[in-house]
Amino acid sequence: MKILVIGLGSMGKRRVRNLKALGVAGVAGMDRREDRRAEAESKYSLATFADAKQALQEFKPSALVISTPPDQHMEYAFLGYEHGLPCFIEASVVDPDRILELHRLTSEKGPVMAPSCTMRYFPGPRKIKQLVRDNVIGRVVSINYQTGQYLRDWHPWEAIEDFYVSQPHQGGCREIVPFELTWINDIFGEPEPIACLRDRLGELGVDIDDIYHFWLRYPGRVAANITIEVLSRPKATREMRILGTEGQIVFSADDNAVRVSNLQSPGWTRHELARGQAEAGYINPEEPYIAELRDFLEAVRSRTPSVFPNSLLEDYRVLRLMNALEQKNV
Repeated sequence: MKILVIGLGSMGKRRVRNLKALGVAGVAGMDRREDRRAEAESKYSLATFADAKQALQEFKPSALVISTPPDQHMEYAFLGYEHGLPCFIEASVVDPDRILELHRLTSEKGPVMAPSCTMRYFPGPRKIKQLVRDNVIGRVVSINYQTGQYLRDWHPWEAIEDFYVSQPHQGGCREIVPFELTWINDIFGEPEPIACLRDRLGELGVDIDDIYHFWLRYPGRVAANITIEVLSRPKATREMRILGTEGQIVFSADDNAVRVSNLQSPGWTRHELARGQAEAGYINPEEPYIAELRDFLEAVRSRTPSVFPNSLLEDYRVLRLMNALEQKNV
């Protein structure tokens, strides 16, 4: 299999590493920036192109990995569709109508379209999903969750003014909302938006909302209070507490564990989480990203889209939910 990675920024380079870790020998890259092409050629010994159409003609890939800024995702996904190429697409934050259109075009006859859902592969969310499905705390009634990381720490090697996360329509905080909702909705269902507060509260120096605080009602009258921000420093924040009729689940990234207490075992039962290996300069480990691409490659090889756990339709629903929350801003 030959894979073309479109976009060779931070995430594109990660995807190149992921593919090589999975033993994919035929990997090439495309980026409009000469410096990124040169860096990828030097680090990973791969051919690169400045133009996607030229790359398709000369490299002749069997699939695309689209790791551009979000506002370019659909440009390349439709290009892939036009050439009958399966596409892995990083988490999106814009263009819900085009995502829905692409879903309608590909849902019956393909090619495989796999929108990223990386958090579903992280050990914390996976353990939470197992515990909720196993009914260890009875019926879930309440979810409180906060996650965040100071935006200027995301890419310390470049100014955020030169990075798409400083643009309002795909700002760093706004981008993380669907990234997180994708895994939370997978566990608890499709919620009803209740209210939202989004605002610029910090001192990042760019014109974007840096906090989204919102309330959702999940099926079964589950109340969810969620805060997503790009202000936490010097360390990132990821804390969740789930209340049930018979106990509690607590997830802490700082503690690197999921803890459970219920009526049968009132003391805390601790589930340690695998840490994995992070590449130099990156915070998150490589393993979840590798596992995600492994499922994409298997979906392509088997021509079975359901092997990959996310779909364009689910992405569309999450973006529609975010847009509905933004309309309820208080």
